[in-house]
Amino acid sequence: MPKREPRIWTVDTPNTSYVVALDDEDRLHGLHWGPALTTEQAASLLDLPAPAPRPATDGLDARLDLSPGSALRWGQNGLQVRFADGTRDLELRFTHAETEERRLRLQFEDPHYRLDIAVEYTTRPDTDVIERRLSVRNRKTEPVELVRADSATWVLPRLEGYRLSRLHGEWGAETQLTRNELAYGETHFGSRRGLTSHQANPWLALDDGTATEHTGPVWSTTLAWSGTWRIGVERTVADRVAVSAGAGHDPVAITVGPGESWQSPLSSGVYTEGGFAASADAWHQYALAHVLPHPEELRPVLYNSWEATEFDIDADRQAALADKAAAMGCELFVMDDGWFGARTHDGAGLGDWTPNPDRFPKGLGPLIEHVHGLGMRFGIWVEPEMVNPDSDLYRAHPDWVYHQPHRRRTEMRNQLVLNIARTDVRAWMEDRLDRLLTENEIDFVKWDMNRSFTEAGWPGAEHPDDLWEGHTRNLYRVIDAIREKHPHVRIESCASGGGRVDFGILGRTDQVWTSDNTDAVDRIDIQEGFAQVYPARVMGTWVTDSPNPFTRREVPLDFRFHVAMAGVLAVGGDLEAWSESELERGAELVAAYKEVRPTVQHGRRTTLRAGEVRGAQFRLGDEVAVLAWRRGRSFGHDDPPLRLHGLDPAARYREAGTDRVHHGAVLAAHGLHLRLAPDDYASAAIRLVKED
Repeated sequence: MPKREPRIWTVDTPNTSYVVALDDEDRLHGLHWGPALTTEQAASLLDLPAPAPRPATDGLDARLDLSPGSALRWGQNGLQVRFADGTRDLELRFTHAETEERRLRLQFEDPHYRLDIAVEYTTRPDTDVIERRLSVRNRKTEPVELVRADSATWVLPRLEGYRLSRLHGEWGAETQLTRNELAYGETHFGSRRGLTSHQANPWLALDDGTATEHTGPVWSTTLAWSGTWRIGVERTVADRVAVSAGAGHDPVAITVGPGESWQSPLSSGVYTEGGFAASADAWHQYALAHVLPHPEELRPVLYNSWEATEFDIDADRQAALADKAAAMGCELFVMDDGWFGARTHDGAGLGDWTPNPDRFPKGLGPLIEHVHGLGMRFGIWVEPEMVNPDSDLYRAHPDWVYHQPHRRRTEMRNQLVLNIARTDVRAWMEDRLDRLLTENEIDFVKWDMNRSFTEAGWPGAEHPDDLWEGHTRNLYRVIDAIREKHPHVRIESCASGGGRVDFGILGRTDQVWTSDNTDAVDRIDIQEGFAQVYPARVMGTWVTDSPNPFTRREVPLDFRFHVAMAGVLAVGGDLEAWSESELERGAELVAAYKEVRPTVQHGRRTTLRAGEVRGAQFRLGDEVAVLAWRRGRSFGHDDPPLRLHGLDPAARYREAGTDRVHHGAVLAAHGLHLRLAPDDYASAAIRLVKED
């Protein structure tokens, strides 16, 4: 028989290559993910010796780019099925490749069960990020269950060691960054809560254990999905590593009916050189260019009334807070929970999205008109996915919540989760939000989601497990429809703080609420972890009262503002309780933020550390913004200068508001002397402008 031509494909980005090839059994191997290769160089990978087989135990663990459950696959499987007759193994045969500009689609089939599988890779001319997804088509007359259908399996090259970076946390302590040696075997993390979760985030990075903030290669992946998810990292004894990422969680399966197709969410990956800073920057630039709906806009400084009033809301007090917020320089006034239905406490009213007639006898119109008259936009809080049992909606439709027969309906925060996987519930939600925005001149929606799923059942549904995926897909449909009908409205994603932060929700919202913990000291770590993958342009950051309402820590006003300036600045304190001097200083600091806002929100971010000083540098064009914070000094030592990055070494940089001029080469080699006060909780915001 004639020798089969090599079946190898190279997915190229501006600076990297990802190479895959089929073996004689039509198994897709990952051969290379790293620096760019020519076609000839990529083809030579086929000449490298294959691993020597080990009798009786040899498999293909951590080497397959498409990793189906089948023979010789004892490690993690990115694709597992269950056919109607109980068969679980796949025997895939390659059928053809479809190539077009910047897209490669490799098509496989299980011929007996007439199941088509497609693996897709997409690149863009301005980023090294590779987007991947999996597609399934059922051509048989019986349904098939996808027990696991990951968006992608990423095969890493063999390294001298492996270190795993990931984000973990809890409510009030989201996006905590850890870097640890990758254990042998399988490491799994994800969410079974119905949303992205506070406990883990669908991002990771891997390096050989020697990368620093600015040196070394880093491999990183994300998953653009806001429901339940899972990521598995497999490290074999032979030191092969693969990452498999997808929506869903065990033991939930997805049913694909006869003649139906299914497509996974995107998993994206990027290889960078230049340490963790280069990896984070690649994600930031990708998000700004290809994820966010309005990346060119500067996010306004907002004021949120929650911590000032909580549920004690009325039109007059909201108007008085708006007066003070406008005087401070805020540009968007957001009225939080408590404006609707019987919502005078957290046990009633959710689902009844009409203004409380006692608190707003003339509706929202007069308050909105007052806010607009102050030159601010008007925003409002909603939690559309939830319902209180004490509500008109629940009394009319008790079957609309997730529940299981003969089981209690566990309440958290006195609320239950609406089953928006149902078409009628999704239609109600879209209609109710549409009417709210049509009847009122609302500019901004804070979309909250304050509890995880429990008793996640759908009595009467043919495939009850479909609710897990259906909830998220219908959430996306509602937000997309609202944006289309009300294109001027901007949306913030909130889930008890940072419980729903991922590229899926960011593809249809404008910013996220990072954490309910507004303590400036705690926020330094939260925000640094967040910045590993998500840009400052979407990170909601509040200045609240001291002592902090959550931690009771007392922190100076300047420190609180300077930490919050590292994202989308907001004020959330009780301005009626602030002194005149605090209000005046707050206005000065808001004005200072507006000077650096373009650089912070659109610039390139770098984490800074020197001794006990932490900070962030933002660089855009000829301007540099440096934010620095020190909690305290040990042993009376002076603060070391902060070394800056990415500056023109031949240029001079003038420090705004002073007569200081710095040389770019000196700032890089020796650093910027901050002149921080010797007190605890000292901080600074410095703007540097490159001179001609």
